[in-house]
Amino acid sequence: MKIKFYSRPNCSLCNDGLLVLKMVQEDVEFDIEIINIEDNEETHEKYMLMIPVVEKEGKIVQYGNLDYVTLLESLQ
Repeated sequence: MKIKFYSRPNCSLCNDGLLVLKMVQEDVEFDIEIINIEDNEETHEKYMLMIPVVEKEGKIVQYGNLDYVTLLESLQ
């Protein structure tokens, strides 16, 4: 399974969120595709007020303050 993680450089909330996502990855097997929203204007417009965003199979699992329990339950 591949999980998309929308982020941007110099985003401390994104860095924290990625750490939480990697902790979940220790319990659930999946690959993380990190997407810089600044690389695409449409993606930037869509997610600029939401990042970090975790997406599974085209659906947003969680955004903003990511927490272990919600991600674990959503990604199992």
